[in-house]
Amino acid sequence: MFASKSIHVERFYYRSFNLPNVIQSRNIVGFVRNALGLEPPPSPDAPQESNRFHPWEESPCPDLRARAMRIKKLARCPVTEKDIRYTCPISGIPTHHSREAWEMDKNYHQNKIYEKLKKVNIYEHDLRSGRAFPEFDFPLEQGFDRAVSLQNWDLFFYTRQFYSMDTEFELATVTKMLSYPITIASILHEYSPYSYNKRGPLTLEGLKSIAALRYTLYPSKTKNTLPTNNPMRIFIVGARAESQLPGHVWKQLQFLFPAQDFEIHFIGPECQLNETRQTDSTSPLVKKIDDTLSLIYHPQYFHELHLAQDFYPYDPYNDVFFIFHPGFAYSDTTNLWMNDTMKGLLDTKCAIFHTGFNENDIMNDVALLKDKYDKELDVLLEPVKNVFGSTKWELNDYNPQEIYQFNMYITGFRGKRYRVQRA
Repeated sequence: MFASKSIHVERFYYRSFNLPNVIQSRNIVGFVRNALGLEPPPSPDAPQESNRFHPWEESPCPDLRARAMRIKKLARCPVTEKDIRYTCPISGIPTHHSREAWEMDKNYHQNKIYEKLKKVNIYEHDLRSGRAFPEFDFPLEQGFDRAVSLQNWDLFFYTRQFYSMDTEFELATVTKMLSYPITIASILHEYSPYSYNKRGPLTLEGLKSIAALRYTLYPSKTKNTLPTNNPMRIFIVGARAESQLPGHVWKQLQFLFPAQDFEIHFIGPECQLNETRQTDSTSPLVKKIDDTLSLIYHPQYFHELHLAQDFYPYDPYNDVFFIFHPGFAYSDTTNLWMNDTMKGLLDTKCAIFHTGFNENDIMNDVALLKDKYDKELDVLLEPVKNVFGSTKWELNDYNPQEIYQFNMYITGFRGKRYRVQRA
C-alpha cells in the first residue's frame, strides 16, 4: 500500500518535535516589530536553500543517508528499469541508474520534477536542523467577537492569530501537522469553503448531511432544543500517523467549535498512542485532553468493532467519518477496504469523507467505489482539491519520482438512505 510505504516518514515527522503545552506570549521585540514595522536581523540559522540543501548520500543526518540507500535498494530507474545508482545533481536525491539515463529522461526534465524533489530535500533537512520552531506557538481560544476564515491557509492563520509564517519552510512544517484537524473543520464549519452548487463540489445530499451535523454544532443558530450534553463523535478509520498528533494539535479543531465537545476515535491496527498500553491490546485507550476533547484509540479493524456493535447507535446528526488517504484502489489493500469495512461504513448512513495524495489517487478510489457500490451510496462531495492539504512535498521511496502532498484532494460519500414508499 502506498500509504504504508511512507508511514516511517510520517512517524519520524510527528516524533521530531518536543511540543509543549502552548501558552501564547509576546515579548518586547515582537511588540516593536509589529508596532513600528522593524525587522530583526536575520538569524544565520534561518532556513534557506543555501543552508538546507545536501545530497542525501552526503547528508549530515544519518537517517537521510540511510533513506538514500533504501531508495537505491527498493526503487527502479524509470528509463532503464535497472537499480538506481545515480543521484540527481539538482535535487540531491537518487533518481536514476546512471547519468546517461538521467539525461535521457524527458519526462523528468520537461516537467521539472527535480524542482519538487529539491523541495523534499530541503524540507527534510530543515526538520532535522535543530532550529527553533516558533511556528508551533499555537493560539488558544478564539474570542467570540472574532470570526475565523477557512478560505485558505493564509487567511486561517491570520484570523486565528498564528505566528506569522513568512517562509515556505514554516508553512510546510505546520500545514502537514494541522492538515488533519483543519481538513475536518473545513467540512463541518459554518464558514466552510465547500458550498452547495449545482455543479459541485458539495452535492445536495452532501448539504443534507452537513446540515444535520451543523444542527448539532450550532444549536443556538438552528434553534436546536435537543440535549447537547453528548460529544460529537469523529471516527478516523485506518488511522496511522494522525493518531500520533499531540493533543493540543487536535485541540485546534475544538477551538473552532467552542460550544461543542468532541470524541475523536482513531480506528485501525496501525493507530498508536506513544504511551505504554496498560490494558489488553484490543481494548480502547482513552486520552482525555480536557473536558471538551477526548482522544480514543481502537487498535482493531472498523468492521470488527461495527459487527460487535461497539459504536451503536450511529447518529447522522452526531457522528461523522474521515479516512485519510486510504488507498482503496491499491491492489494490496483493496480487499481490506472494499468488503466488510466498506459495507459497515455504508451501513452507518453517516457522512464519510476521505482524502488522497493526488488527483490520480482520489479518482482511482472514487472509480472503484462507484464500480462496486454505486447503487448503495450517495456522493456528498465531488473530488476536489483540499483547501487545507499539506504544503510539504513528500516522495515515495519505492518510486522517488512519485511526489505528493498529504490530503491533497478530498471527496465524500454516504450509505444511501432509501425513501419509504407507500404501497
